[in-house]
Amino acid sequence: MIWTDERVEKLKKLWSEGLSASQIAAQLGGVSRNAVIGKVHRLSLPGRAKAGGTAAAARPKRATSAPRAPNYAARAVTRTVARPAGATVLKEEVAIDLAAEPDIELAANIVLPMSRRLELTQLTERTCKWPIGDPLKEEFHFCGNDSPESSPYCSYHARLAYQPSAERRRSR
Repeated sequence: MIWTDERVEKLKKLWSEGLSASQIAAQLGGVSRNAVIGKVHRLSLPGRAKAGGTAAAARPKRATSAPRAPNYAARAVTRTVARPAGATVLKEEVAIDLAAEPDIELAANIVLPMSRRLELTQLTERTCKWPIGDPLKEEFHFCGNDSPESSPYCSYHARLAYQPSAERRRSR
C-alpha cells in the first residue's frame, strides 16, 4: 500500500477528529489498523484525549516520611471526548468529578518514634525493619527500634503496615 499525499491528509483529518486506528483503516480501505498506527507514529501526530484520564497523574508526588491530611476537594473538569454513534463519531464535552471526598484532619498529637538509624547489616530478629528514605541515597536506613517476636516492625510501624480491612475499604 502506498501512502499518497491525499491519503495522508485524510488520515490526519480523521485522526484529529478522534477516530480510532481501526475506524480510519476501514474508511481509507486497503490498509490495516497496524499500518495506520505506524503512519501516525511516523508522522508524530499528537495523541488523542481519552475519556476520564487519571486523577493520579494530575496529583504531585509527596514524601512519605511525614503524615499529612489529604486535600480532598470536589473539582469538576471539562474534557472533550469522542464517542461513536453508529458510523459517525461525535465529540462532546463532559464534566468529570476528580474528587468528591470531605477534608480529613489528622490528630495533632501524633508521636513519631525516634529512629535508631540502623543499616541492613545491623538488623536483628528483634529490631524494626521499616525502611526509611530512598535506598539509592546515602541517608537511607531502617527504623531499628525494638520489635515484638511476632512482627518485623515496632508497634508504630506495625500499625502503618497492618491496617484492618474495614479501614482500607473506608479510605478508598
